[in-house]
Amino acid sequence: MSDDLDALIAPETPACRTPRGPARSGGRAARHAARSTPLAGDARPIRAGMSGGTYNPLSEADVLRIHRAALVALEEIGLADAPPSGVEILTRAGAVLGEDGRIRFPRALVEDMLAKAARGITLFGRDPRHDMVLSGTRVHYGTAGAAVHVVDVDGRRYRESTVQDLHDAARIVDRLENIHFLQRPMVCRDIADNLQMDLNTIYACCAGTTKHVGTSFTESGFVPQAFDLLHMIAGGEADWRARPFVSNSNCFVVPPMKFATDACLVMEACIAGGMPVLLLSAGQAGATAPAPIAGAIVQAVAECLAGVVYVNAISPGYPAIFGTWPFVSDLRTGAMSGGSGEQALLTAGCAQMHRFYGLPGGAAAGIADAKLPDMQAGWEQMCSNVMAGLAGLNLVYEAAGMHASLLGFCLESLILGDDLLGQAMRCVRGIEVTEDTLALETMRATCLGGPGHYLGTDQTLSLMQSEYVYPATANRHSPKEWEEKGRPDLLAVATARKEAILAHRAAARFDPALDAAIRERFAIHLPA
Repeated sequence: MSDDLDALIAPETPACRTPRGPARSGGRAARHAARSTPLAGDARPIRAGMSGGTYNPLSEADVLRIHRAALVALEEIGLADAPPSGVEILTRAGAVLGEDGRIRFPRALVEDMLAKAARGITLFGRDPRHDMVLSGTRVHYGTAGAAVHVVDVDGRRYRESTVQDLHDAARIVDRLENIHFLQRPMVCRDIADNLQMDLNTIYACCAGTTKHVGTSFTESGFVPQAFDLLHMIAGGEADWRARPFVSNSNCFVVPPMKFATDACLVMEACIAGGMPVLLLSAGQAGATAPAPIAGAIVQAVAECLAGVVYVNAISPGYPAIFGTWPFVSDLRTGAMSGGSGEQALLTAGCAQMHRFYGLPGGAAAGIADAKLPDMQAGWEQMCSNVMAGLAGLNLVYEAAGMHASLLGFCLESLILGDDLLGQAMRCVRGIEVTEDTLALETMRATCLGGPGHYLGTDQTLSLMQSEYVYPATANRHSPKEWEEKGRPDLLAVATARKEAILAHRAAARFDPALDAAIRERFAIHLPA
């Protein structure tokens, strides 16, 4: 975009000086200053929580068939391997323990628990500006995953991820407008002790951003100490329970159709402590889920419905996210192919099922199978992110930074993803059709004796910021301007922005007295 749109307007000739609507007030400099001033949050062209839902890969009949198939699967197949506490909770609610050890769910029980399930929940940030209301088709993009490597774009290599990398990712997310939450995207491979890893994950994320954070726990026995840490950060248990700013990403099932015993115990402990839970079913189509896209959705829906029963049998109306995350396999090799068109369809179909149940939902999109932030990564990340947003998915996980089918995370890609998600959110916003946007009066004034172009009209100038989204890193210069500016490279620009962000201490870091108290209580690996 030119620094000043007025520079693109051809000088008027005497023949062009005919009336063309109300005169613009102020001079060129005033107009440029007005356009350069950031808009208030509610006036920006895109923002967290805009409503999608215009894309429906499934017909209404398809949705009903998937729903009914999921109910049959729960009633006739059921789930195995529930922990003893889960067996007691579920059978007390009305589930049936078979002689084969599987828990089966009568249709009436599922429908009863769906009626009790929480809707319109809020995931809180430490800063209320970042609160996310999960209702209807409101869309939010964020990170997620458990990558064990960091992508070094300069050396074109992978190395093991560290707690410092995780903290750096949180610091960057805190500064990116189009990434609305941080779920832990990397594992701290430099911390061998699992308890210390879980606690340092919370510390590194919360010390890097005041946006909502998602994390997981290795064992249920680690959860009480995590709550001790969170209570300190929040200012006390009552403050934590009033605004829990961390949620538990819980793989409570091991597809196909089995409970993950240890994860179920973690879920029970998180519910007791007031932490929202993501009920995550992550089957892989053709491997741990049926190969047909519809079948993969059926299994994921059935497993998550079992989670809805489980949670609401413990605490009716408890804040839980319906996390259908089926993935795709490349059936030639069995390898995961998260960047495929089939993955985009799976995620969009799951979003439509969330809407059918009226439950807050989350699923995966934006995963690149590409090893580096290149053209392959671009098309893979954009395809599924746009489709997830258009389908009205409340929480789009793994939307930025994730490469190598979830094995590698890239900080430069995280920054580039902010631009990509800005364009995706503009697609989510859609097209507003009003008397003003139909623009007939502007067309009349421009074409009937006017200048014959729209570059300088009041309407064009007024909509520059409110209707259009401009990338922070992408290059839209002409080839001539690109040459004059030294032929800037996209990755080099992203690296420079990364370094500029990381050159400053995170605004989210804790008060020194609180930080000292945390370090006295817990083995924190990040430097003070």
